[in-house]
Amino acid sequence: MEGLCRFNTWCRRSKDQQFRSHSGTERIRLATHITEDLAMFRNFIRVLEQAGELKRVAVTFGIAAAALILTSCGTPGTRISQHPEIYQGLAPRDQALVRQGQIRPGMSMDAVWLAWGTPEQKIPGPMRNSETWVYVRYDTPFPSYGVPYYYGPFDWSYIPPKFPYPSRGVTFSKGRVVFFRYLPPPPP
Repeated sequence: MEGLCRFNTWCRRSKDQQFRSHSGTERIRLATHITEDLAMFRNFIRVLEQAGELKRVAVTFGIAAAALILTSCGTPGTRISQHPEIYQGLAPRDQALVRQGQIRPGMSMDAVWLAWGTPEQKIPGPMRNSETWVYVRYDTPFPSYGVPYYYGPFDWSYIPPKFPYPSRGVTFSKGRVVFFRYLPPPPP
């Protein structure tokens, strides 16, 4: 395999064409090497399955990937550190507001994204070049007091349900904030 990889670094032909260009004995050596790699991978999977570890490894990897996705860009500080070029392009007044997670009329869409993050909904406005971003919050509107919740037949839980409600919104016209509002949570 190393001959093919080394050959591939300076040749622009496809791997299939490269493989055909080698002599018969070299082709056999490369094919044997590839087959051994596949067999080694299959043995690794078989060992994991026998030990019952494959499911645990897959679940652990899934949880780690989900945690990474859900926690990325969670705060203004994180978004600023991941996109310093956007932050540096803002006016000093807007930089101070973004650091605090606040916005003002006249701010750009990029500044709002740095301050508040990605909205759950983007609604096109009635006028040209206008758009409204809606941010949703999930909350339990009433106290639980340790009583189980009924979700349907045979479905009880001590974990209170979370209900989505819009928590804030911002409207843009021509890429600038024209209106924003914090919405109160629903009554219990």
